[in-house]
Amino acid sequence: MTARAFCGIDWASDHHDIAVVDSEGALLARTRIGDDAAGLQQLFDLLATHGDTPETPIPVAIETSRGLLVACLRATQRPVYAINPMAAARYRDRHAVARKKSDHLDAMILANILRTDAAAHRPLPADSELVQAIAVLARAQQDAVWDRTQAGNKLRSHLRGYFPGFLAAIKDTRDGLCSPIARTLLAAAPTPEQASKLTLTQLRALIKKAGRKRGIEAEADRLQAVLRAPQMRQLALVEQAMGHQTLALLRQLEAACTSADDLAAASVESFEKHPDAEIITSFPGLGSLTGARVLAEIGDDRSRFADAKSLKAYAGAAPVTRASGKSVAVLARRVKNQRLAAVGYVWAFAALTASPGARGHYDRRRDDADRHTAALRNLFNRQCHEVNAAAAKSRAAVGERSLRW
Repeated sequence: MTARAFCGIDWASDHHDIAVVDSEGALLARTRIGDDAAGLQQLFDLLATHGDTPETPIPVAIETSRGLLVACLRATQRPVYAINPMAAARYRDRHAVARKKSDHLDAMILANILRTDAAAHRPLPADSELVQAIAVLARAQQDAVWDRTQAGNKLRSHLRGYFPGFLAAIKDTRDGLCSPIARTLLAAAPTPEQASKLTLTQLRALIKKAGRKRGIEAEADRLQAVLRAPQMRQLALVEQAMGHQTLALLRQLEAACTSADDLAAASVESFEKHPDAEIITSFPGLGSLTGARVLAEIGDDRSRFADAKSLKAYAGAAPVTRASGKSVAVLARRVKNQRLAAVGYVWAFAALTASPGARGHYDRRRDDADRHTAALRNLFNRQCHEVNAAAAKSRAAVGERSLRW
């Protein structure tokens, strides 16, 4: 790095401590700014005083990759390094053996990390605005899916305590408690007493309300038979109270389902506007939603990953080898992008039916005594290699044009 100055920012919710050091580590400036537009301008003025220009911007180290401050710094096209807080804590011992700590010291440590070990860290990728928007939507949708799963598990556990007949009624329904018919039926009859009194006419109306078009008569007959079957019951007043709790839990599940569906539609819509959507969905097992999640985590900055090995490590697909003396252990990687690893599992699993090659690779790993998860992780490792190869091929094809992935 040819920079003559380095900036470290110890961020907080309402203020940020700034430290600027030169190439020898001497402190050039220190200040505290507010978390507002005036504070941001104060930071830019301070950096300009010490040689910051559009051609030679002063690099910045900070312990987060999100927030308005980071977004505004990235908009200036300067290198912004998101330093892992655990790594920064290790560096602190080099500057304070007595383990003292202050916001100013932390800012200085971050600046000195860039001064001494910039090559060991990677700046935040120069992703396009569209990809950054896709990342917001795809991550929010994934969070909504996790919230939906958590809400569904809470409701299922609660129903098991007083209404097992309802769980038996929807056990073969696609999406289970999250299905429209399950939520509609439970809202209308949250207790065994109410459910057992539903007539065929009422059940048919509820099934239609849930959006079902075919097999309504047969489904109504099946539901009535299951809901009227003998089952263990709570005391009457307790059952009514648990029914009220069910409605409260159901509202949480409804909100999570609605959020997941709305965010999924928005994610797909934005993803399909990206010029590389067609390339990403050409991989077996990747659809528009999973493709949006992959693009959100990988980004469209083609210089982000130096090689396939870097991408595999980032995705958690590459194992970690720990060797000391005669002891050698190969372990699954724990430090990784959890979101990319999660969609990688879904991608690999879907590829088993979409690609004979993927199925063959998975079967070979299983024959070699790999468990299901390990075999899928190995398949995802190969898929990351193909993604990197496609990116390299695209990079060579487009040359210096603006299309990025």
